[in-house]
Amino acid sequence: QKTGVKKVYFAVGAIVLLAIWLLVGYGAQMLCNFIGFLYPAYASVKAIESKAKDDDTQWLIYWVVYSCFALTELLTDIFFSWLPFYWFFKCLFLAWCMAPAKWNGSVMMYERVIRPYVLKYEARIDTALNRAQDMAGDILNEGTKMGQEASEAAVKRGVDAYLD
Repeated sequence: QKTGVKKVYFAVGAIVLLAIWLLVGYGAQMLCNFIGFLYPAYASVKAIESKAKDDDTQWLIYWVVYSCFALTELLTDIFFSWLPFYWFFKCLFLAWCMAPAKWNGSVMMYERVIRPYVLKYEARIDTALNRAQDMAGDILNEGTKMGQEASEAAVKRGVDAYLD
C-alpha cells in the first residue's frame, strides 16, 4: 500500500523473476526443490493440525506423487538434468501437482497412474515387504546375539587379564 503498486504486480514480478532464475540462473535445482518442498510441507502441517480429512488426503496424495517422481528422477536424472530448462519444467510440474484446483496434477497422476499400478500389484508388494521385514528382523536378532556374545567375550578377557 505504501508504494502505490498493486499486490498483483509484485506477485507477477516475483513469478517472472523465479521463472527467469529457473531458466538460466545458478542454483535452479535448489530453487526448484525448495519450491517443491516448502509450501507443500507447510500446507501438510496445517492439514495435520486441521479437523478436516480432505486436506490430509490431498497432501498425502501430493507426497505419494512427489515420491514416485523423485524415485523416477533418481534413475533418469543423468539424462534429463542436461535438457535445457529442465528445472523450469520440473517446477511447473510440481506447481501443477500442488495447485489448489480441480485440475490438480497430483490427483490426476495418482488416480490415472499410481493407484491402478499399486492396486494391480498390491499383493506382490505386500508379500515382498513382509519378506523384507522378516529378513530385517532375523538380521537384527542375529546382530544382537553376536553383539552380546562379543561383549561377554570382551568382559571375560578383561576379567581374565585383570586376575592374571
